[in-house]
Amino acid sequence: QVQLQESGPGLVKPSQTLSLTCTVSGGSITTAYYYWSWIRQSPGKGLEWMGAIGYSGSTSYSPSLKSRTSISRDTSKNQFTLQLMSVTPEDTAVYYCARGANPDREYTDWGQGSQVTVSS
Repeated sequence: QVQLQESGPGLVKPSQTLSLTCTVSGGSITTAYYYWSWIRQSPGKGLEWMGAIGYSGSTSYSPSLKSRTSISRDTSKNQFTLQLMSVTPEDTAVYYCARGANPDREYTDWGQGSQVTVSS
């Protein structure tokens, strides 16, 4: 069974770059035809898909976040990473990594989530 685990700093200062890593066990991030996504939930709001990286390494991003978001992977470590640049307090959220058969919906496996607070 695939397991996902987010890791990264819990506190980021405004204007800095938020960086989170998802470590995957029990399955390879290069296995066809899965997509590996980052999703967040801000206080009082619903889930927001941020972007994904596919089994081939292709990436897709939410239009609203595309200018500030980058997703990459390290296949040797079976990890994929989120970078969100120029953060503001509005980026405070619980960040999840997830796996699914589509890049932006129908996730079958989730990490436990990582709280990130943007504050000076």
